[in-house]
Amino acid sequence: MQRRSPDERRVLIVEDEDTIGEVVADALMLEGYQVRRARNGHEALEMLREWLPQLILLDLMMPVMDGWAFRAAQCQLKGGAADVPVIVLSGAREVRARADELGAVEAMSKPFELDHVIEAVGRWTQPGPPI
Repeated sequence: MQRRSPDERRVLIVEDEDTIGEVVADALMLEGYQVRRARNGHEALEMLREWLPQLILLDLMMPVMDGWAFRAAQCQLKGGAADVPVIVLSGAREVRARADELGAVEAMSKPFELDHVIEAVGRWTQPGPPI
């Protein structure tokens, strides 16, 4: 697995709607983040085997492997991937309750304000204290 240096800000976006994924990815890249995208939970798990982000933005309703199945599998991964915090971005009903069930750190309902997503990502990708 490719480890990140302490100053790298990495975000994995797991979203099947291309327009949403592209807009969020572009905005985060403009803010200096390294961004990778997966269109479903299965693709995201494959990425986590090779690339460790600081944060995952997760849709819940996706084909192949939805957000619930992805999160269950993520929590079983080794090498720090299980500990990567998740922000749920979803059109699901009662998104906050769904996010709480998954142990997500935050939740936002679609449609969301892009500025709010960027602010939330910033809160969870700040560098920690030096080791």
